[in-house]
Amino acid sequence: MPSNIWTREELIIAFNLYCKTPFGKIHIHNPEIISLAKVLRRTPSAVSWKLANFASLDPSLKKRNIAGATHGSKVDAEVWNEFNSDWNRLSFESEKLLAQKLGKQIEDVSDVELPDLPKTGMERDSLVKIRINQSFFRRSVLAAYNFQCCITGLEIPELLNASHIIPWSKDEENRVNPRNGLCLNAIQ
Repeated sequence: MPSNIWTREELIIAFNLYCKTPFGKIHIHNPEIISLAKVLRRTPSAVSWKLANFASLDPSLKKRNIAGATHGSKVDAEVWNEFNSDWNRLSFESEKLLAQKLGKQIEDVSDVELPDLPKTGMERDSLVKIRINQSFFRRSVLAAYNFQCCITGLEIPELLNASHIIPWSKDEENRVNPRNGLCLNAIQ
C-alpha cells in the first residue's frame, strides 16, 4: 500500500474521476471508485473521501448548498486551482497519467473510438489529444447533469449529447470546461 499522503499524480487522476462522477454517486460502492482504488492501491473509502474533498472546493456545489468533505489538504486545493482554470490540460494529463498507471495506451482508457483516431503520422498526437478532451468533456457534462437531458429529462446515455454553450470554435479556453456544457438529448 502507498503511504497515506497522496501524490500529485494520484490527485490529478482522482480529480478526473471527480469531474465524471455526479455528487450523489461519490460513495464506496460506486464501481468506478472501486476500480480507481485498485489502480491507485488505495481503499474505495480513501478515494471517495478524496472526491468529497474536491467537492468541498466546487463552486457549483456550493451554489446548491452542498459542502463536500471539510478536511481537504492544501495539495487538494492546489490541484483544484491549477486544473480548474485549465480544463484542456486536466483532461489530457489526467487521462495520460491513468493510462500510465494501467500500463495501457491513452486511447485505450479514454473512451475514444478507434475509428475516430488517425491512421498515420504526425497528426496523431494532436488529434488524439483533441479526441480525449472531447471524451472528457462529454463524460463530465453528462455527470454534471446526472446523465439526463436538462430539458426533457431523458436518461439514455446513448441518446445524450454534451453541447457547448459557447461554441468550441469561439472559446478555446473553455472547450472542455464542463461548466460550458449542457446535457441535451439528440432526438429533440
